Amino acid sequence: MDAPDLISFDSLLSDDELDLRERVRAFVRVEIKPNIARWYEEARFPLELVPELGRLGVLGMHLTGYGCAGRSAVEYGLAAAELEAGDSGLRTFVSVQGSLAMTAISKHGSEAQKQEWLPPMAAGEAIGCFGLTEPTAGSDPGSMRTFARRDGSDWVLNGTKRWIGLASVADVAVVWAQTDDGVRGFLVPTSTPGYTATPIEPKLSMRASIQCDVGLDDVRLPADAVLPEVVGLRGPFSCLNEARYGIVWGAMGAARDAFEDALAYSNERLQFGRPLAGYQLTQQKLVDMALEIDKGFLLALHLGRLKDAGTLEPHQISVGKLNNCREAIEICREARTILGGNGITLDYSPLRHANNLESVRTYEGTDEVHTLILGQKLTGIGAFR
Repeated sequence: MDAPDLISFDSLLSDDELDLRERVRAFVRVEIKPNIARWYEEARFPLELVPELGRLGVLGMHLTGYGCAGRSAVEYGLAAAELEAGDSGLRTFVSVQGSLAMTAISKHGSEAQKQEWLPPMAAGEAIGCFGLTEPTAGSDPGSMRTFARRDGSDWVLNGTKRWIGLASVADVAVVWAQTDDGVRGFLVPTSTPGYTATPIEPKLSMRASIQCDVGLDDVRLPADAVLPEVVGLRGPFSCLNEARYGIVWGAMGAARDAFEDALAYSNERLQFGRPLAGYQLTQQKLVDMALEIDKGFLLALHLGRLKDAGTLEPHQISVGKLNNCREAIEICREARTILGGNGITLDYSPLRHANNLESVRTYEGTDEVHTLILGQKLTGIGAFR
């Protein structure tokens, strides 16, 4: 049983789900946790783990065929929670690769595009990125300025993207651009002349991860580079919802790991002749954190069951993303207080998780955007403008 589990949460999971979770948890325990403080301090993403993530079966794991594992939404969520218990940067890699780039190709690509890219991406032999956000178009992607024009049978792309995960190490970029016929998606091999990716540095958050500025300067693509099965913003939004769903679970994984660090420390640290865990104020903090973690995982599981049943609605993903990110960051901050001054070091996870969650609560829709989505659902009135 997990340390914060006061409700026998595991009794709600099948044997297959528990087995999948344990395999990912063991990977994180062996490969990530002993090294993450150093990677975070060095601001380095461990590219050497990418093939291992492929062998673990978590890259595009919710997709079926083309080398993908075909696992359930709940299993994907459980994996996301375990990966983010290691670090948000590792879960973000799996999300960018699988929920964004691979999902775009799987849902909207041609058969030839799927055959070319999905098998090596699932195996960790190729890396993808997802170019939607721009310097002046974050929460409002409809105002993007990147444009793709026809030139004979070719397409020519010009524009800039910002905060694009993995763009400097990717083999292919899924780039969304305005066209004369609406927003279209394009597969851009990153070796194409005119494509540049520059890592954004320095960062106070997501340090063991890669985010970039991307330049597209007369990037010439053949006609078959376009994703043929979608026109308009519903294309990128369908991918964002996959990523947002994973965050619902992932944020709680970070919260759980921070709680476990604080709980262990409070039992070992003596002050005034007794463990911190023996004081009423400490116990109140621990109880409040455990309750929110349990509730967050229950919400995630409910959404996962709905997703597996094919009945999950987009606004329900906003409920999970908004609530669980908001609660997770408060849990990590509270866990840090139990650690005292030692909590600001990389010997312990809570402040690292809290810093990372500042990014997680911002990407794939800010708190404000998800609040307005839910406000519109409740009132029937859109308040975005």
